[in-house]
Amino acid sequence: MRSLRTTAALATAVAVATVATLLAPGATATTASTATTAEDPNIRDVCEDRRPGPADPGAYGVQLDGTFRHPALTPVDEEHEHSFPGRNENYDTRSYIKNMKVEAAYEGADFTPDFFHTWQNVVDFDGRRYLFQYDRSEGRVYDITDVKKVTVVEKMSRADIGGDETKANASWAANDYWGASTIQWNKKLRAYVMVQSFEDKRQISELTDEPGHDKYGNPAGVEKLRGKPGLKGFKVFRLDGPRKKDWKLLSTVSTDSTQRDPLSSDPNKAQQGSGSLDVPYWTGEKYMFIATAPNDTYSGTEYPTNLHSAGYQSWDMSDPAHPKLLDTWHLPGQRTGEDAAYRTNPRCGNRTSWMGARMPLFIPKPVEQGGRYAFAAMGGYGLTVLDISDPADMKAVGHLDLPPSVSGTEGDNIDVSQYERTGLIYYSGYPLTEDCYEPYKDVYQIDAKDPKHPRVVGTLARPTPPKAAGFQDFCQRRGSFGPKRTGYYTNPGKHDAGVLGYGFYNAGVQFFDVKNPARPEIEAYFVPKAYGPETPDYAYGNQTHGVYVEWDRNIAWVLTNHGIYALSSQKVLGQPHLTRPEKPFRNSEF
Repeated sequence: MRSLRTTAALATAVAVATVATLLAPGATATTASTATTAEDPNIRDVCEDRRPGPADPGAYGVQLDGTFRHPALTPVDEEHEHSFPGRNENYDTRSYIKNMKVEAAYEGADFTPDFFHTWQNVVDFDGRRYLFQYDRSEGRVYDITDVKKVTVVEKMSRADIGGDETKANASWAANDYWGASTIQWNKKLRAYVMVQSFEDKRQISELTDEPGHDKYGNPAGVEKLRGKPGLKGFKVFRLDGPRKKDWKLLSTVSTDSTQRDPLSSDPNKAQQGSGSLDVPYWTGEKYMFIATAPNDTYSGTEYPTNLHSAGYQSWDMSDPAHPKLLDTWHLPGQRTGEDAAYRTNPRCGNRTSWMGARMPLFIPKPVEQGGRYAFAAMGGYGLTVLDISDPADMKAVGHLDLPPSVSGTEGDNIDVSQYERTGLIYYSGYPLTEDCYEPYKDVYQIDAKDPKHPRVVGTLARPTPPKAAGFQDFCQRRGSFGPKRTGYYTNPGKHDAGVLGYGFYNAGVQFFDVKNPARPEIEAYFVPKAYGPETPDYAYGNQTHGVYVEWDRNIAWVLTNHGIYALSSQKVLGQPHLTRPEKPFRNSEF
């Protein structure tokens, strides 16, 4: 495995913001060099424990002018509500809409595989269009050819065995599940090919049965997680139809760099690293890029229940049955032993920040079509611009540190759909807490026309509720508030110029008009009710967590904690097509 190739300037390009702004009350900065815990050499303790304490209730909340002041710094707290004066007593069961139309709504368990998050893909077979919606063991296949008459084609679940992934049932083999996937038309095989990520889990419950414990000072829990069997890498399937029985396994690949042969490793044994994270970037042609920590030395992250800090790999997919690793890249500080670089980051020791990749590279134009640059969102490590014109030799050419925004995910998504037209990219994290108990997650407009010197030139507007809502800020509505993602490069059709649609949790889906980058405006929105009759109360706060746009039919699917909605908008998306698409979607044929 090759180490990072970059300049010394990039090696130390981590933020130089004042460390004191990230300290808990009464804490002090330190340059202590205790690099690891005695129990596990890859649980790094580079800086003294400076995790934030609870926010002062008097330091944030609704202001006299009706705006909301966010706390400046909060600890990881994904499981509790945080009341404040002016917050609604109950969750809002009304919905709000502007310049959009609900074409259809589908509620209940068949349309809610998971209350907190799902992935989506679209495929076309025999003149029918299918939507995949899934998250690990819970998966659904819908026939969405007629938007107003969606039917469930297949349901995959482990509900009958309590969700235990170590057990097999009628849907899944032991240790198998549906990982975040890209599904692309492969010209060589004349078939859809799915690359499916397999990764380790990132919940406290995976570390210990005792709530409140994390990786720091918990060697037994860490050892238990590291010893779990399961594939860390990806699988490649040929799809000959929309159902699971139509999947034909082409290859199983481990990203564990300690394995001699990544294509012959045993998935029933413990493997090192994170595996492939979230949706691999592959358009069905030669090159694929994934986010991964190839072994346990990729450890430079403060997040208390995440053991790995992912970098990136490039793969040759000329033969999907035999993927070949080309290159591995990471930032200085991400690996055990790179303490000097890690210590320069103001987040060092806060035991809170997600640091490292979560999504693969964001690529405006595929390498096969002459594309050169890729953008990396790396949480607390900021934005890095890579030259990937030679995928076997990925090189960092530019870097930008973003202001600390702790807690929550500080950098997870980059929308590059406008880059070829404007030179701008849109960089954002997303909230992890309820009731705005963390700094607001801005969507940064970044001018990257000069890839060596990206710079922030603005932010997108903060959504505000309509007057009919009876509250002045979405923080008062209860639940999480902030941007998630704008969908994925896998969305069918060509992304419309000047349009960005974000899932915004309790603010529903928000569509921004960015045709004039100097004056971005919210052009349309749909804010659904907070929950449905089958939503458990612990999921009320996780409302709209995704939007998936069929750009070729001008339909936006909104994914919530109680079901899915099909939306149209003449003003923003154009004339909708509610029946059979004119032609099947095949990304590699654009």
